Amino acid sequence: MPQGPIADLNGLPCYEDPITYLVLAGTARAWEFDGWKPESLSWKSGCYIHTGLSNTQTNFVGPDVEAFFSSICVNSFETFPVGVMKHAVMCTEDGLIATHAITQRNDENEYRFFAGLPWPHYMLRKSGFRVEARPAPSYLTQVAGPTSLATLERATGESLADIGFLRFRKARIAGKTVEVGRIGMSGNLAYELRGPIEDGPDVYDAVFKAGQDLGIQRLGWRTYLVNHVEGGFPQMCWTFWSAGCADPEFQAMVFTPTVTGSFDPANLRARYRSPLEVGWGRTVRFDHEFLGRKALEAEAADPRRTVVTLRWNPDDVIDIYASLLRPGEDFKTIDLPSSPTWKEGFLAHADHITRDGREVGISSGTIYSYHYREVLSMGCIDLDQSAIGTEVVIQWGDHGKRIKHVRATVERFPYLTDGRNDQVDATRLAVAAG
Repeated sequence: MPQGPIADLNGLPCYEDPITYLVLAGTARAWEFDGWKPESLSWKSGCYIHTGLSNTQTNFVGPDVEAFFSSICVNSFETFPVGVMKHAVMCTEDGLIATHAITQRNDENEYRFFAGLPWPHYMLRKSGFRVEARPAPSYLTQVAGPTSLATLERATGESLADIGFLRFRKARIAGKTVEVGRIGMSGNLAYELRGPIEDGPDVYDAVFKAGQDLGIQRLGWRTYLVNHVEGGFPQMCWTFWSAGCADPEFQAMVFTPTVTGSFDPANLRARYRSPLEVGWGRTVRFDHEFLGRKALEAEAADPRRTVVTLRWNPDDVIDIYASLLRPGEDFKTIDLPSSPTWKEGFLAHADHITRDGREVGISSGTIYSYHYREVLSMGCIDLDQSAIGTEVVIQWGDHGKRIKHVRATVERFPYLTDGRNDQVDATRLAVAAG
């Protein structure tokens, strides 16, 4: 296993080639490997491997585990067999998202929760359910892109085509037992590998070597968030913030975000979202009682906003960069390839969207897509302004500072439409084991 001067990379090996690291939340994380351009092309032309969400897993165990999650999730748990994952969405009483994460059923009375803020941990404290939260230190490595299946089949030496979307099972890589789940952030074919955190570096190294001639790229945090906007996956701590943090007791359990954007920092509602506003309406099931149900029923009866992709006018983007070469106050720079950059920590960003001078929505999650050669952002916009081709204006900049009015066009959501993970029939793909 590759060793290096950084003692703990949370399941990531340390290689000898030049790599930059970011320390965030007290943990060293890989920031950039071979550069943001090849890294941002990886999940369209080959695949990427990313280990950045390790050590976020908790097993919830007890006879009331189904009743507990049903009480805090908008999802239905009527059908949730062992071996299945759900994108679990949890709301406040106001119907605003407190957290969202993958929840999977390990056993009759055991659910695993990972890669989300600790809202279920907080709610469990206040409940009388017979459930215990047990930390499960694990690595979480994502492999995504059109060659991800071929790479993993080569690493495991077996066919993985039987693993359907939101399903998982065991395999072996580098002599280690590995949990392989079909899920990811890129929008297209993607998998996650999970197991004891001490096994993470060996598994990562074996997969990286297996994909050398299949276009694999190591993906760092600098470029990771590009796939959320291209792939159409709204993400807490970047495109919106947790409404659970309106509760000071819960806020004390999580990190304080960096509040940015042209909206007044005091306007936290502009940084919160409901499941319907981000396009997760089909996840909401009114077949059970859950926190936030009354508010979501009212919103579903009279929805106001939805999610779109916004394509920025290139001349206005060029003018933002040109301001760096002119005297006077420059415009806020669009960092490449995502802005605000993740190195600023957990983010609560919100820019005004207007049309004919009227407020019509909120823009966040701004990226430069090297694949499409466009600047894109995620828009939460009034339904009557959400038609593809609608021209709007984004007020780019921070409140109280110089603002650039950027023309933008409403586009399809998700933007990356080829080879969607939930639509790919893996059994038709060539097996690359051996």
